[in-house]
Amino acid sequence: MSQKLNLPIRPRRNRKNAAVRGLSRETVLAPEDLIYPLFIHEDESDHPIESMPGCHRWSLKGLVKEVGEAYQVGVRAVVFFPKIEDDLKTSKGEECFNPGGLVPRAIQAVKEAYPDVVVITDVALDPYNADGHDGLVMEGDDGELKILNDETVNILCQQALCHANAGADIVSPSDMMDGRVGAIREALDGAGHKDVSILSYTAKYASAYYGPFRGALDSAPKAGDKKTYQMDPANSREALREADLDVAEGADMLMVKPAGPYLDIVRLIRDTFDVPLAAYQVSGEYLMIKSAAKDGWIDEEKVMMESLIGIKRAGADMILTYFAKDVAARLTFP
Repeated sequence: MSQKLNLPIRPRRNRKNAAVRGLSRETVLAPEDLIYPLFIHEDESDHPIESMPGCHRWSLKGLVKEVGEAYQVGVRAVVFFPKIEDDLKTSKGEECFNPGGLVPRAIQAVKEAYPDVVVITDVALDPYNADGHDGLVMEGDDGELKILNDETVNILCQQALCHANAGADIVSPSDMMDGRVGAIREALDGAGHKDVSILSYTAKYASAYYGPFRGALDSAPKAGDKKTYQMDPANSREALREADLDVAEGADMLMVKPAGPYLDIVRLIRDTFDVPLAAYQVSGEYLMIKSAAKDGWIDEEKVMMESLIGIKRAGADMILTYFAKDVAARLTFP
């Protein structure tokens, strides 16, 4: 015989049906929370990316079409990552500030077709650098590669100005060089681009989760690694130091990358700073969900949604995710 419990407080009452659960829900994911990362190239056709099922390297025509489809389901922000032809890559990455280059033309094409879409651009040298690093490279006396900080920042400022001149709404330095946010802010303001925002990759970790992305852009370092400029995955206090500097230098928004393995860092920065915070669900996170779903081990849609809710619950105001269009479609047309 079951025993009757005298329980004046029963938390399950707030979970008794879908309508009550909706009323009680603390975290809500919406299409306007999503930023859609898109790969672009010079080819006139669109190519599927083997390492990232469902993603493509878009031609400019294909890019505008894809942005339009995402726009129809509520995605209002995109960020571009270019695959640059090998013959344009140099040791100084000059192509990154070519006003007739791939990224400026992509900005102009999308803004002409969809003026109210927020266009974000990646500011870093790795797609343009013959060495595959985010900064200029020299060999030290000990034979080790050294990434030149200040010289790199000078080029990043030219790159950011190139993107702003083409119509970018937000520039997003992902290089992790010291002082680049302040230098870019000064360069933008000095050129009359006071309304162009900076979304800084504040806590970008030297992560193994980036592999599929580097395959998509052919941008892996030719030698060495990125551990002298990207953050040590073991560190969290360092993220606060980076965030403090970025805010002081004029960053309008901060970012944590990757998202899923670093939810503690998302929460730490959210609780410490009051500027908008982004988190990047990177290619490795995306591919793990896609691969497990393909083999039937998980439900792709449910895990996709749960992973993004977890990132938002941790404190992210906006999420960069390759699932953006699919998620927005499900949220807009449930």
